[in-house]
Amino acid sequence: MPEILEIESYRQLAEQTVGATITRGWADPYSAKKLPSVKSWATAVKGLRITGTGRRGKLMLIETSGPTLGMRFGMTGVLLLDGEAGIEGLFYGPHTFKKEWVRGGLEFSDGRRLLLHDPRRLGRFEIEPDLDELGPDALTLTKKEFIAATTITRGGGAAIKARLLDQSVIAGVGNLLGDEMLFRAGIDPNTPTGHLTTQQKESLYKSFKLTLKQLQGRGGSHTGNHMTARTPGGVCPVDGGPMRISVIGGRTTYWCGQHQR
Repeated sequence: MPEILEIESYRQLAEQTVGATITRGWADPYSAKKLPSVKSWATAVKGLRITGTGRRGKLMLIETSGPTLGMRFGMTGVLLLDGEAGIEGLFYGPHTFKKEWVRGGLEFSDGRRLLLHDPRRLGRFEIEPDLDELGPDALTLTKKEFIAATTITRGGGAAIKARLLDQSVIAGVGNLLGDEMLFRAGIDPNTPTGHLTTQQKESLYKSFKLTLKQLQGRGGSHTGNHMTARTPGGVCPVDGGPMRISVIGGRTTYWCGQHQR
């Protein structure tokens, strides 16, 4: 499933289209669900020149001579530029190409095509996406922003795993990255955010930054240290303890009952 590291790879792929002029755009009913109509995408993008790319969390941005275009990739979305994928494969995503899974895209004056390929039909196109609904970007998150995101002024608040997944608090962390960050920091994902100690926050911030840096170098969110044990009956690769499974923040969570406290 594409998380911030995968979307950054998609953005780098889309960067190759800067300077190109869009001659045609198309979207199916699924990818156009955040638009007024299916035809809105085609009407809005025709004749625009690509001037740059950007990203906020899992939202990829395409800057143009007109409106800013947005692309969201859901759980299985992959960006393709003339058959070249922004990432070789997703852990829970498609491992093959099917024409019927193409949900729309852009065609340029030089003949190239930028496509959204998405079996689960959760990817979306947007025009002038609202960035105010998103928190600071995970890849550029400062320590000050992290402390603000993990500070609860009243009560315990949501479980720290759910807090990390809240895109309005921090944009870009998904299920795999959240589990890996907490696994490395040795923190029980069920811990109420407001109950984290100062030491735990320090440990989690270091884990947060190191996880993103290392996994980006390895090739994606699916390359974490805990992944070998991410299965029923799995054994923690750190201490040999049993891996536990629970649903936190609506997502299946794997964690070690021995060293994550």
